[in-house]
This record gives sequence, structure tokens and C-alpha cells, in this order.
Amino acid sequence: MIRIIRAEEFIIETEPFYLPSGREIELFESAHRNLIPVLLKGPTGCGKTRFMEYMAWKLGRPLITVSCHDDLTASDLVGRYLVQGGETVWVDGPLTRAVRVGGICYLDEIVEARKDTTVVIHPLADDRRILPIEKRGEILKAPPEFLLGISYNPGYQSVMKDIKQSTRQRFLALEFTYPEKKHEAAIVSRESGIDGRVAESLVSLAEKTRNLKDRGLVEGASTRLLIHAAKLILSGIDPATACNAAVAAPLTDDHEMLEALTELIRSLF
Repeated sequence: MIRIIRAEEFIIETEPFYLPSGREIELFESAHRNLIPVLLKGPTGCGKTRFMEYMAWKLGRPLITVSCHDDLTASDLVGRYLVQGGETVWVDGPLTRAVRVGGICYLDEIVEARKDTTVVIHPLADDRRILPIEKRGEILKAPPEFLLGISYNPGYQSVMKDIKQSTRQRFLALEFTYPEKKHEAAIVSRESGIDGRVAESLVSLAEKTRNLKDRGLVEGASTRLLIHAAKLILSGIDPATACNAAVAAPLTDDHEMLEALTELIRSLF
């Protein structure tokens, strides 16, 4: 059975809300001008995808996002022949579409994809900037506007799931982490509409959970989870219930850790 992956493809017309934490905007713009692909690395929910959306808007380029998974193959990215209406037709994959239109192709969590995807990524990510389409005997030359972006979470690295040095050293790397407290509270407030003081309390909760990383938690609370909790609170759910459902429960199934997180929530709310 052939399954076509669904990739988000759009021109971003409205400026996405993004607060820079360093010189990442300047570095990304320079990478785009100099035809250098970009690797974003950082924990879950820290703003990597939002940053990519912001840069696509700022540069005025279409963005094609692919959420990688362990069944994702090179053919999924490049394209394949399909039978449609009794005829065999070629259907471009998301990577091929991005090259043709001079867009930005963002491969999110690249380490989740199958290893054969590097076969098509490597020639696009070095000086050749080409995409071989072997099934059609075609080689696409990427226009100057095209940019390849990939991301991964270093916290989930393992021997089986890691980025090879031959891949890493083709990319400019931008490291992301959670924003400083003041900026993170502003993001939570802006994205949810919650009062600034409540947003600050949510960020304090997140900081405490992040201190528990490697002491029972794989990851601390992301900015995304804080926004979820804030939206629940704004809709009338009491803060403790909202935080337990939107922050504590998604982080762990361990009963003792859940109790510890519940106590943290009670102390803040």
C-alpha cells in the first residue's frame, strides 16, 4: 500500500509572533543569502517551528513542513509514480515541490526518518544544491531562493537515532532553548491572552519541572504546554486543574512523579 505523506505548504501572509533570544534571525538571513542549509536543535516545544514560520514570512518564501517519522522514506520526500484515472502519473514529493518553487523545506525531527533520506538530503545540502530524481532520470538544480532546514531534539539522541557527522557538517547549526523567564511569560501571555501575572506563575512552574530533568523526567514542561494550560485557565478552568491536565499529565505516567508535580502546582496556585 502506498501512503502519501501530508506536508503543510503555504505562504505566510501574517507576521507570526516571535521573540528573538539572540542573533538567530541575522544568522538565518545570512545563511539564506549564502545558500547554506540550516539545522535547528533544541528541546520539544521551545519555538523551533515558530522560528521557521517567522523566517519564511520575513523572507517572503513559501514554507513546506514535513513532520518526520520512522516510515518516512526518500521516495516520500522526492515523489513517486501513481495510478490516477487509469493513467500512471508522477506526483512530486514535498522536497521536490520546495525546490521547484524556491521555497523553504523544513524537515522536523529529521532523526525520526529512515536513513535512506540522507541520500537525497546530502546533494541538496552541499555546494551541488541538486536533487536527483532517479525514477524520472531528472536532476533539479535548486534556485538561490531555496533553503533546506532540518531540526532535532538532542535530548532524544541515541546510538540508533542520531545525525551523522557527514550530515551535520553540511549545515549551519542554530541552538534553541527555552526563553528567559521574562520573554517566556510574554510569549505565554501573547499566545493565550492570559494575564501577565498568571503567565509568570506558569513559567515558574515550568522552570521547576525543567530542574527535574534526568531526575525522573525525560523533559521539563515546554512553552507549548504552558500555553495550553493558560488557555484552559482563561476558559474558566481553575489553575491547579488546568496545570495538572495540561502540564503534569503530559510529562509523565509515573505515579510518584505526578504527585510531586501536583505539589509543585499547589505551591504556585
